[in-house]
Amino acid sequence: MSKPKVILAYSGGLDTSVILKWLIEKGYDVIAFCANVGQYEEDFTAIKAKAVSCGASKCVVTDLRREFCAEYVFEALKCNALYEGRYLLGTSVARPCITKEMIRIADEEGAQFVAHGATGKGNDQVRFEMCAQALSPTIGCVAPWRDAEFIESFKGRSDLLDYCSKHGIPVDAKPKSNYSVDENLFHTSFESGQLEDADCPPDEDMFKMTVSPQNAPDQDETVQIHFVKGIPTRITNTTDNTDVTDPLDILLYANKIAGKHGIGRIDIVENRFVGIKSRGVYETPGGTLLRDAHLDLEGICMDREVKRISENMALEFTRLCY
Repeated sequence: MSKPKVILAYSGGLDTSVILKWLIEKGYDVIAFCANVGQYEEDFTAIKAKAVSCGASKCVVTDLRREFCAEYVFEALKCNALYEGRYLLGTSVARPCITKEMIRIADEEGAQFVAHGATGKGNDQVRFEMCAQALSPTIGCVAPWRDAEFIESFKGRSDLLDYCSKHGIPVDAKPKSNYSVDENLFHTSFESGQLEDADCPPDEDMFKMTVSPQNAPDQDETVQIHFVKGIPTRITNTTDNTDVTDPLDILLYANKIAGKHGIGRIDIVENRFVGIKSRGVYETPGGTLLRDAHLDLEGICMDREVKRISENMALEFTRLCY
């Protein structure tokens, strides 16, 4: 009798590497899936090799950057999505993109299950599973961090490391940061660990996409941003004549120019979907620039009633997306 097949959302990190081996021990045929949504300096070749070395029957790496940018990031910016008046949904909009590809692979491979390494306290478990059920109502979902046996076996990082040592799973020798990081081409987020203390400021050296405003250049730069039906189609730096029209390159250049000038950092406490509060430090330089430009354009060309209606619709879109 063939083993049940599961598609695991795999990052190559400690948690998902342990989960991969644990699923194999539970009798699953595991196919690892890693989405390229623009993570900073990620080595996808190494991730693929690690997944196979841990026992995955294969590892699929899909470049989703263009789809993520055009069909998710720009659509969120078009409706000015902003959660609780602060958060630009950098992680929220990435999860449906990733889950859609997981379901495509599951259909292609004949898998009966998908699995993820999201904890039972956060939003991502809801995002992954609701998207999966919407796209494939018959798919099963394995969530180890809500499994009583898994939780009993792995009560902390030391248990995970002991398991890796026992099963020959390679572990990154670099010391673990005292916070968790999620990144894509839209934003980078930092939470947990030392950031659970509201009196603890974020470390300056943790930021990846932005410089501190104190270290930003004193000389300003001027950019022109063109929109068609709410979607950015061109960005031109009139200071140095840089001109960008490719959708992905527009976002990447917006990140570069805004990050260079210290734009896009926030440090907030937000209400999670599951009912707890969470502190998040976010940097979304390009998204902040593009959204503000779009708001300025709406101020010029949108009448009062349409603006009122669109703002209410944006709030509902944001709530559902989050």
